[in-house]
Amino acid sequence: MKKYLYLFLISFSLTNCYTYKVGAETDETTQDKSEPKRKPEPKEKSNVQQLAMSAMAEEGQVNPKVNSKGPRNAKINKDKKPKPTSITEKLEAGKFFKIDVADRSYKIQVDKWESDTLVAHVIHKPKKILKFHKNQINQSTIAERRFSQPVADVITVAAYAGIGVGIWALVR
Repeated sequence: MKKYLYLFLISFSLTNCYTYKVGAETDETTQDKSEPKRKPEPKEKSNVQQLAMSAMAEEGQVNPKVNSKGPRNAKINKDKKPKPTSITEKLEAGKFFKIDVADRSYKIQVDKWESDTLVAHVIHKPKKILKFHKNQINQSTIAERRFSQPVADVITVAAYAGIGVGIWALVR
């Protein structure tokens, strides 16, 4: 029983919270999910507010279409990045990727592009430099490394359960 427990603890300690996803999700969908729902504003404003807004609008001080409650509730227009179309736009310098080249899979950190050649190194091995021509890389299988919140949650719950079992074993 003890050897299985040790094997489980060793394998658990080697897990991480990062996953590689092909065709990275757009930022729009993740932002839409994370934005909290807001209460709809009442359609009618009081007469005093309407008069004040119309007077300020005539003087040019305020845009009447802007929310009168202040900058806190104003919508912020975020710059939406267009989807990368070429391989040089997909593989940005400094990011981690998993790519397939000539039926071999590599987990790399991109260093730079030298004309049509990708210069990268194996993750955590900066001395092992790899160079690939952009035509060698299979574009359909480029996977970007992303943080996975569900995996992190599972690891956290398992760690707390292990601590609880350890305390229970000491008390018992």
